[in-house]
Amino acid sequence: MDINVKALVGQIAAMFLVFALALFLPAGTIAWIPGWIFLIMFFGFVAAITLWLFRHDPGLLRERMTGFKSVQHKWDKVFLYLIQLLFFTWLIIMPLDAVRFPLSHMPEWLQIVGAFVLLSSFYLFYRTFRENPYLSPVVRTQEERGQTVVTTGPYHYVRHPMYSGFVLFVLGTALLLGSYYGLIFGFILVVTAAWRAVMEERTLRKELRGYEAYMAKVKYRLIPYLW
Repeated sequence: MDINVKALVGQIAAMFLVFALALFLPAGTIAWIPGWIFLIMFFGFVAAITLWLFRHDPGLLRERMTGFKSVQHKWDKVFLYLIQLLFFTWLIIMPLDAVRFPLSHMPEWLQIVGAFVLLSSFYLFYRTFRENPYLSPVVRTQEERGQTVVTTGPYHYVRHPMYSGFVLFVLGTALLLGSYYGLIFGFILVVTAAWRAVMEERTLRKELRGYEAYMAKVKYRLIPYLW
């Protein structure tokens, strides 16, 4: 199956529009520099990783473009709806907090730190994509693609580096956008992702040969020496 480039570009453009509306409508202004910096950084990464996948791993790109699967577990479908709701609620809260009703007064140096944390999350995402050709957005065993356990790169240190990157992404975004309430609500996102990691492991232990042995070797899920 060839990749539909027009559909791919359309998906990214639609996502950019949704993100922009979620940030700038609650802010009540487009003159919000941190908001634009976030959009440029995030969608610059989205474009870069999409181009990289198109060239180096089109199979994974097709897998990630297809969204919900008929073989997807019901609990995972519920999770994806829930995390999308929580995520966009989080995006809306931050401009309300930082711009519309400026409740948080975060120093600029801390926002700059947030930008670097965000960049580090992108790097971890990239390393995860590079190492794992089975990085589906849904929890399933990809027998048709010959899925095996991945143990290299960041998977040598934690079992779910994509979620580790998500933790950094949430932290960096909230700091960059200058929202302490974003940090508080972001904790809910992190806990939700951690719950999915536990549920995903239950599935992989049953369905993916060698995963239980991998769990015994790599002790930590998201954060080395902590959890």
